[in-house]
Amino acid sequence: MHRRGFLAAGLATVLASSRALAQTKMDDMSMPGMGGHAGHDMAAMAQDAVILPEGQVLRDLPMLANEADRPGLFRARLTAEPAIARFAEGRDTPILAYNGMSPGPLIEAFEGDRVEITFANRIDSEASTIHWHGMPVPADQDGNPMDPVAAGTERVYAFELPEGSAGSYWYHPHPHGKTAEQVYRGLAGAFVVKAKADPIPAEYGDTVLVFTDLRLAADGSIPSNSMSDLMNGRVGDHVLVNGQKNPRLSVAKGARRRLRLYNATNARFLKLAFDGATMTVIGSDGGLLAAPVAADEILLSPGERIELVASFDRPGPVILYTLGYDRGWMGPGRPADAGLTLLTVDVSESEAEAVPQLPARLRPIAQLAAPVLSRRLVLTETMAMNSTGMEMGFLINGKAFDMGRVDFVTRAGEIELWEIVNQADMDHPFHVHGTQFQVIEHERDGAVSKPPYLAWKDTVNVARGETVRLLLRQDRPGQRMYHCHILEHEQLGMMGVLDVMS
Repeated sequence: MHRRGFLAAGLATVLASSRALAQTKMDDMSMPGMGGHAGHDMAAMAQDAVILPEGQVLRDLPMLANEADRPGLFRARLTAEPAIARFAEGRDTPILAYNGMSPGPLIEAFEGDRVEITFANRIDSEASTIHWHGMPVPADQDGNPMDPVAAGTERVYAFELPEGSAGSYWYHPHPHGKTAEQVYRGLAGAFVVKAKADPIPAEYGDTVLVFTDLRLAADGSIPSNSMSDLMNGRVGDHVLVNGQKNPRLSVAKGARRRLRLYNATNARFLKLAFDGATMTVIGSDGGLLAAPVAADEILLSPGERIELVASFDRPGPVILYTLGYDRGWMGPGRPADAGLTLLTVDVSESEAEAVPQLPARLRPIAQLAAPVLSRRLVLTETMAMNSTGMEMGFLINGKAFDMGRVDFVTRAGEIELWEIVNQADMDHPFHVHGTQFQVIEHERDGAVSKPPYLAWKDTVNVARGETVRLLLRQDRPGQRMYHCHILEHEQLGMMGVLDVMS
């Protein structure tokens, strides 16, 4: 039976399954249109009364202090632990935080640096890890699910940042079965690797904007995932920027600002535009593009990052807002995703000081050579009835994730063509650990198109009904993950293991 057919009956209690599938029971639910509401709908009704303050001055993310005593070494400590946040007046919200804050502290290091970060897991009764999303780290330092850090213990993550690795990366947990919950409860942070010679004028500044979303119950607590969340991925009721709702940034007329945008949500797709400013794309997941590209709007799927230069040439308020995007939605409770104001920029009447022009060339990017082999990965969703209810799965090549199974074997240094085919009912952002790849082609309904620019990527959205082809090379041996970056889908099976041989 097709997935939408099951949804018409209403869905309820979620149980764990040994096969990484969601098990659901059909009890205490009414059919849509007959007065009943699925879990997320009921939660949303209660949350309507929760109002978050807006218009505060945009805060810079606090920096993680470097404790090293010599140049070329970044040494610090990150602790994952319970904390209390105050998102709404009069309501305390229990969260998870890195070093007491969410998003976690901003990490800045330089190409060529050695990084040594001691991770302390102080989450009660739960393993965790730190996955350095997009970063070129050894497999045993990648924080993958096979390498958990038990509650109450510590480990040191140590790696070198090679030349040419400057870019906008981020860090988050990746423990088996707990990734989605630990992220939506607050564990995510930005990691910026700086270039030793940066072509972007320093006068543009360097502003990090981390997008997260939040769902609050009436008492200020964060509700657990509903059945709708498991189906579609969790989408919160409030989009936050650096932990604030619609903060304000002040600039002078004529200013140019370098902005690093991070989609650190579990499942929210952000189609973004500025009302009153022009955008120029200068970088993606893995760093700068070869040349700047003008853009009227951008789409950030979960896990993706982008670097922009925004030009503020007219006085008055300028709004960074969301456009509508149909990423596919199963069942009732589809969130409103258009017309949300994320950031307000107050442009003054006074003129900014003259700044240098953006260079016409940023860095060389050569397309990867011809592949030595091709792989085809087909993304699907399944539902089936059994004696206790209904099973739901998110699969790659017909298989749910098994931590003890290697799905592909490759050799370090070999270039491969990966064809990601989405036969599911919704978009799936596809992420590969351990490397950056190059998207070379999109195909949908028989029409083939090239991406608007060549870029290094570690996450790419694969729209429903679309095939995305990418060139990929892993340079470091060890086991790597590939998965959908809607974290609930990853957790319910849409993940695999690639073993890179030396």
